[in-house]
Amino acid sequence: MARIALAFLLAGCRSAFALNPSLDINQYGHSAWTIREGFFKGMIYSIAQTTDGYLWLGTEFGLLRFDGVRLAPWTPPGIERLPSDWIYHLLTSRDGTLWIGTRAGLASWRDGKLTRYLEMAGYPVLSLIEDRDGTVWTGQAGGGVLCAIRNGKAQCYGRDGGMGPGILSLLEDGTGNLWGGGMSRLWRWKPSPPKAIGMPPVLASDLNATDDGQLLIATNGGLMRLTHGKVEPYPIRGAPKSYIPYRLLRDRDGSLWIGTSGGGLLHLHQDRTDAFSRSDGLSGDNILSLFEDREHNIWVATYGGLDRFRELPVFTISSKQGLSSDAPGCVLAAKDGSVWVGGMHGLDRWKNGQVTTFRKTDGLPDGATLSLFEDGSDRIWASSAHGLAYWEDGRFIPVREMAGRATHFMKGDNTGNLWISEEHALLHLSDGRIVEHVPWSRFGIEESAIDLLADDEGGGVWLGFRTGGSVFHFKDGQVRASYTPSQGLGGGAVADLRRGRDGTLWAATEGGLSAIRGERIDTLTSRNGLPCESVYWSISDDDRSMWLYMPCGLVRIARAEIDAWLKDPKRRILSTVFDGSDGVRTHAFSGYVGPRVAKSTDGKIWFVSFDGISVFDPQHLPVNKLAPPVHIESIKADDKSYELRRGMGLPAKVRDVRIEYTALSLAAPEKVHFKYMLDGQDRVWAEVVNERQVKYTNLPPRQYRFRVMASNNSGVWNETGDTLEFSIAPAWNQTSWFYASCVAAFLAMLWGLYRLRLYQIRREFNAQLDGRVGERLRVARELHDTLLQSFQASLIRMQAARNVFARRPEKAVESLDAAITMAAGAVAEGRSAIQNLRAEPAGGGDLAQLLTAAGQELAHSEEAQGNPPVFRLTVEGERRDLEPLLQDEVYRIARELLRNAFRHAQAGQIEAEIRYESRQLRVHVRDDGKGIDPEVLKAGGRTGHWGLPGMRERVDRFGGKLEFWSEAGAGTEAVLTVPAAAAYGASNGGAFSFLRGKKARS
Repeated sequence: MARIALAFLLAGCRSAFALNPSLDINQYGHSAWTIREGFFKGMIYSIAQTTDGYLWLGTEFGLLRFDGVRLAPWTPPGIERLPSDWIYHLLTSRDGTLWIGTRAGLASWRDGKLTRYLEMAGYPVLSLIEDRDGTVWTGQAGGGVLCAIRNGKAQCYGRDGGMGPGILSLLEDGTGNLWGGGMSRLWRWKPSPPKAIGMPPVLASDLNATDDGQLLIATNGGLMRLTHGKVEPYPIRGAPKSYIPYRLLRDRDGSLWIGTSGGGLLHLHQDRTDAFSRSDGLSGDNILSLFEDREHNIWVATYGGLDRFRELPVFTISSKQGLSSDAPGCVLAAKDGSVWVGGMHGLDRWKNGQVTTFRKTDGLPDGATLSLFEDGSDRIWASSAHGLAYWEDGRFIPVREMAGRATHFMKGDNTGNLWISEEHALLHLSDGRIVEHVPWSRFGIEESAIDLLADDEGGGVWLGFRTGGSVFHFKDGQVRASYTPSQGLGGGAVADLRRGRDGTLWAATEGGLSAIRGERIDTLTSRNGLPCESVYWSISDDDRSMWLYMPCGLVRIARAEIDAWLKDPKRRILSTVFDGSDGVRTHAFSGYVGPRVAKSTDGKIWFVSFDGISVFDPQHLPVNKLAPPVHIESIKADDKSYELRRGMGLPAKVRDVRIEYTALSLAAPEKVHFKYMLDGQDRVWAEVVNERQVKYTNLPPRQYRFRVMASNNSGVWNETGDTLEFSIAPAWNQTSWFYASCVAAFLAMLWGLYRLRLYQIRREFNAQLDGRVGERLRVARELHDTLLQSFQASLIRMQAARNVFARRPEKAVESLDAAITMAAGAVAEGRSAIQNLRAEPAGGGDLAQLLTAAGQELAHSEEAQGNPPVFRLTVEGERRDLEPLLQDEVYRIARELLRNAFRHAQAGQIEAEIRYESRQLRVHVRDDGKGIDPEVLKAGGRTGHWGLPGMRERVDRFGGKLEFWSEAGAGTEAVLTVPAAAAYGASNGGAFSFLRGKKARS
């Protein structure tokens, strides 16, 4: 889309092939780089530009290369050296060779090769030219040597001193004559034979040609010319009375530039001469070199620095061109082609390049003109703080009824109506008489209007106000319409009103540009693509493109963009901005004077600026059509520079990579746009303005290709640009074999983890299997110890009853009753065993509470048998939370010990003791019963019984220990010991944690 906007602009603009010859030096864009500011050191003696676009500066301290932004010293590569660092003259020949004339000889630079010429060794080379045949000629001091270089070979003349002390200047004229100038003598070397022409005792510092082709000679005695074989003075009209020309330049449009010694710069163009000196901003008044580059910029080297002059799209007419004031307030383009400019010191008429100034003595109310208007009778009306007058028949005629009235602004129609905004009221004049007086209170505003626009059909007027941002339409003594920001009008002061060709009323406001069409108001703002918000005035050119004066510059919107926006006010528009670098002087709107912009009959647009009247021609805007050469200049890795070459490599572990690049557009380098992309890193092009380096951090090792392109100040792109291919070497830990090793190690780790997982699964399966087997064994033990033994005892009783049933029926019945009782007990014991098998892990309290409840339950069950033992439980140490699963195991073991003591010990007292120790948990169960047979303890339990083996299996599962002490008739003590790491929770390491995992998976 941006290129479409550029195409519109290029279509209606001329290419900047040369400077506009009608302009003075101060109307060109000027930039200066001074020695005082430290931009470079030493004076510049010569300037040249190579085909790659670089500007080369020859100084007394060496050769410099300039891209418009950065200045870099240049030295040959390797051990090669120039004959001297003091550079006198530079020349770029048509084959691209840079010729370097130094204080001690000549060298040339081409395709990376430096060549020195021994024939000129030791001689100061003061002048260089290339003739139409491609021969390079040099003029030297110290014997007047003239040398010709053809095909790399030099041939020199004048070794005998016959050409004087030196050849200071050389020129090939339009007919092919080769001229050389020296001390008091002029030589014509070609065509043969050479001819000497006498001159006054002066030095011929430079040669050029007059407008009619005569030889022009700059000497320390003044400007001279060769006419009819004689050298004579060449006077210049408008030049200072005494000046010393030193350098001459004929630019491409034919203007002559003269660099003087002590008098600054002179410019001869279209039979006029203007000057530019240090007082105007030149870096110095002593000129050393003049040069015109490929973009037609004029470069001037002085004792004090370097200056550049270029044509601007917008130029300014000021007091240097004859205006009475550099601070005008209003401008009017008349139908006869003249332009009227009102200022504080008079009223100026610009016509055919000539300025005529009118003042109070010419009939004006006073010297300061505030407002201008041309009526249908071609009369020019001028108002001031003290009245109103009109121009007719070559003189100004005052309007009596307006005498002494301060007129701020006025507009009229083609029917003789004139509307005037004064301090207290709106005045309506017809035929020079006030016919209507409307106080501002009629509009509800206590201030004067700052802009007026008369109806085309006559009889009415539109008014714009500063306060409230209001627009009113007044006609036939009434306010016919009013518009405010609440209806969509742009906010702030209404600075300008203009009627479009289609009838649209355009209002320039601080809140944007408003289009009023009947009752509809649409406002173009920054949300729609305007580069900034406030609009001070608008105007259409002959192509109906719209120009807006805004704080950010002069903005052009093509007709197609405006038409599209009027159809769809929500769309964004494309625009072109001309700012200070294009010659646009912007200043804040002040109001109460005008008009501030006008279009003359030739299509040029004139507008008020703070230092004169600015002018531009929309149909002939200078456009730079030369795409800038683009170069990648350097690459640095971690601040170390590397030589640029195709496929270059950077070392491993580079952190920062900095690439410097440039584009050689010297007209406005600050407006050069760049696009760059690093293939292999960047996904999209990055666009920057005048940033000439890019930095990348932590680039991985691989191949890269850096691409950069650029556009000039007119938006013309060099899409080929420049390319740099490079690679970053991998470190040992970034190589393919290292990555392969890492992959192999990772795969091996995965295999190891896989094997470990298999082992864990197998171990968990075995553990679960062992648990199931253990559970089955416990079931068997429970059934054996309860159900089977009880039923076996019942069977024995029933067998005894059968045996005595025939002899002693009463005894048999007693035995059967006992058997029935025993069977009922067996059923109860079986039910209890099954309930124990289905029970959840013990919970709902600590271990002491659980064992107390178990002991009380067992004691209660023994009451039915008579003489129940006494049960007691004690706790020693600070109570601590136990692992839930381990607590369940300890509880079941202790409960089994208590159960055995209650049922089998025949004890009178049973005691349980819990000891919470720092290194272990102990549970003691004691009784004073009959004790346990030592053989049973030794065997680990009675044959066919599973009580003791089951408890030991439980203890082994959590790494505990179960010990017994018993003597016949003295009772038994069982001690269960649990290590602290297993007993006191996961914070202690959780040796019992595998049980939690098994529980979670159940």
